Amino acid sequence: MELPRELRQAMESELASRSSKKLAAIAAKLSERYRAGLPPGGGKLLQSQEDVAAYAAFRLPATYAAVYAAVGQVQDRLPGWHPNTVLDVGAGPGTAMWAAAALWPRLINRITLIEREEDMIDLGQRLAAHSSFSAVQEATWRRFDLRGKWAFTPHDLVIASYVLGEMPSSHSEAFIRKLWETTSHTLVIIEPGTPAGFTRIRQAREQLLDLGGQLTAPCPHDKPCPMSGRDWCHFAARVSRSRLHRQIKAGELAYEDEKFSFISMSRSSGTPIQGRVIRHPQVRTGLIRLELCTPQGLRNTVVTRKDREPFRRARNLRWGSAVLEPDDQE
Repeated sequence: MELPRELRQAMESELASRSSKKLAAIAAKLSERYRAGLPPGGGKLLQSQEDVAAYAAFRLPATYAAVYAAVGQVQDRLPGWHPNTVLDVGAGPGTAMWAAAALWPRLINRITLIEREEDMIDLGQRLAAHSSFSAVQEATWRRFDLRGKWAFTPHDLVIASYVLGEMPSSHSEAFIRKLWETTSHTLVIIEPGTPAGFTRIRQAREQLLDLGGQLTAPCPHDKPCPMSGRDWCHFAARVSRSRLHRQIKAGELAYEDEKFSFISMSRSSGTPIQGRVIRHPQVRTGLIRLELCTPQGLRNTVVTRKDREPFRRARNLRWGSAVLEPDDQE
């Protein structure tokens, strides 16, 4: 996956005058701060414009890939639907906004973004000025701390990416309820693809089902999640790295894989699926092994070449793919 050309050029323009070595050093310190957790009392993790620039250079591409992949799964389950209004909660530099605009080009009429860091809002507005989509250029940015009181009119699509983990655990239930109250059609919550991130997603799944949500993605059912023990549900999105991105992350590979967990709930049901591929398919001579989440629970299945049509379909399945045909999981 590539960043949209306009976003890539906007980032290059924004970072052109900055030292890549200095950005890399700041990004490394920011990573340490995030791993250590939020400061007491909800203090600022990003303390300068340079911090904001380094954070965007370090995290924007991978975050974009994860949001695009997650919301893309939602789009597949809701064919024919598109959001007129989008709310990006905990927006950072507007990454989720760009992903939604790429998935539904020129179909979104109004975008609202909530972000507490003023320097991050300034950066997001400068990046948005490079977009050819009027909804992105004219998006409304609102400065709020999500730990406090906030309220917005409902939006068709609400995206909260990498936000839940920054909330005190005592606030998470009320925060999820507020997200749902602000959703007129579909809510997407995305977290890191770690055991801790998945735990938050599973808790959100249970709460949103209790609130009447209809599961859109990734789950093929609304039964209790079958993942247990050391296993957790997560997916991966691959994004190409620019030369600057490789320098900042001290990486040699031309790509980066972002692991993420997510849940999406809608006010109405989506197109049903028979299962979801939850690991990389294992391809062997004449057979393909699939690990699936299905309405009947977790299943390991083998599709052989003698089953011509299922085998042909299985060859196109990837980690995260939806299984549409019943005989593909037998």
